[in-house]
Amino acid sequence: MIYTIGKYPAHLIDVVHVADGRRVTIRPTLPQDAELQRTFFRSLSPESRHYRFMTRVSELPETLAERFTSIDYRAHVALLAEVFDESGHETMIGEARYVVEERDPTTCEFAIAVADAWQASGIARALLDRLERQAATSGIRRMVADTLITNRAMQRLAARAGFTVRASREDATLARLEKALGGPVGTPSTRPRAA
Repeated sequence: MIYTIGKYPAHLIDVVHVADGRRVTIRPTLPQDAELQRTFFRSLSPESRHYRFMTRVSELPETLAERFTSIDYRAHVALLAEVFDESGHETMIGEARYVVEERDPTTCEFAIAVADAWQASGIARALLDRLERQAATSGIRRMVADTLITNRAMQRLAARAGFTVRASREDATLARLEKALGGPVGTPSTRPRAA
């Protein structure tokens, strides 16, 4: 099977090292990553899946798996983090994406999920940092997300990254995360690259 992507953002391919020295590859998602995505979401704990989707799900629905890997890299940007074992087998350990809002093309909504065993290792921050830089260079001026009020780890990550975190006005079970992306278009973030 052959896949074509209009403008694959190869500049987003990177290797980071986590605190214990392990190497993690971050790269834009490809159409052929659907099974990798399904395996990743199956591996998440029920709590992590609930935090990611804000509802109880046990399996990534086929339509969602297709949406998660059919990326145009204009209105929808998706990154995954993966590791390789000695035999070269890849395991997805995180994913992050943003989707530009239709009614306001200067705003995007983002989401992040990290495998339970890799949480608090810097992977989420590395993914978010790269999403922010890509959004800013694409002319996006504001990143937003809703997260469950009980998802303290996501709220801490967002606060450390400069997002405002406040209770949602529409839903008492949610917290609203919001950040203005400063600097001229095309200027990368001056914040240190984390991982």
